[in-house]
Amino acid sequence: MLGLGVAGVAAGPSLQRAVEAVTSRDPTGLSGVLPGGGGFRYYSVVSSVPNRDASDYALTVDGLVERPASYRLADLLAMEQTRIVHDVQCVTGWRVPGTPFEGVRLSRLLELAGVRDGATAVRFTCFDGEYSESLTLDQARRDDVLVAVKMQDRPVTHAHGGPVRLYVAPMYFYKSAKWLSGITVTPTVRPGYWENYGYDVDAWVGRSNGRDDAPTG
Repeated sequence: MLGLGVAGVAAGPSLQRAVEAVTSRDPTGLSGVLPGGGGFRYYSVVSSVPNRDASDYALTVDGLVERPASYRLADLLAMEQTRIVHDVQCVTGWRVPGTPFEGVRLSRLLELAGVRDGATAVRFTCFDGEYSESLTLDQARRDDVLVAVKMQDRPVTHAHGGPVRLYVAPMYFYKSAKWLSGITVTPTVRPGYWENYGYDVDAWVGRSNGRDDAPTG
């Protein structure tokens, strides 16, 4: 099972649909169908992910910034919240229409940190210890990019990447990193986990990864 999964990842998006048919019944916990997941599938690149909650969650903002910071869950909840409703589109083909996400605009956290000269990108790390993602600075400053604390009008659950995850509405869902723990402003784009296996760094729905899906809306 694991060998098949690695082969599918190494071959990139072209084999991912076939791999998904097997991993949806994966007993290892690396991936599988979420019970009652409303069309969502559970994906993780590690065998287990620690739980975090209000008592021990922290999100750091650092790198090329004037004011590095660390936010607890309560800090993020106390900030101005933005609600976005878009379709969620996975690069493997499944889509969940009209999904609400709510949280703090990433642009606001970058503004508070004070981005320094020479910065062109943002790197995201996760408390699963493996996953990472990136956006250009212009992409990160879009109004439809959130540090999300709610999904489907409820707190983001652990299975969906909670208590805090990234949400990049116009891009394929692998860009919306789960279990978010770090935001680092960088001088150049550093490809994320799946990009190192052949996925596009710029993952606009319908304009990347060889797919022609309708844009999210």
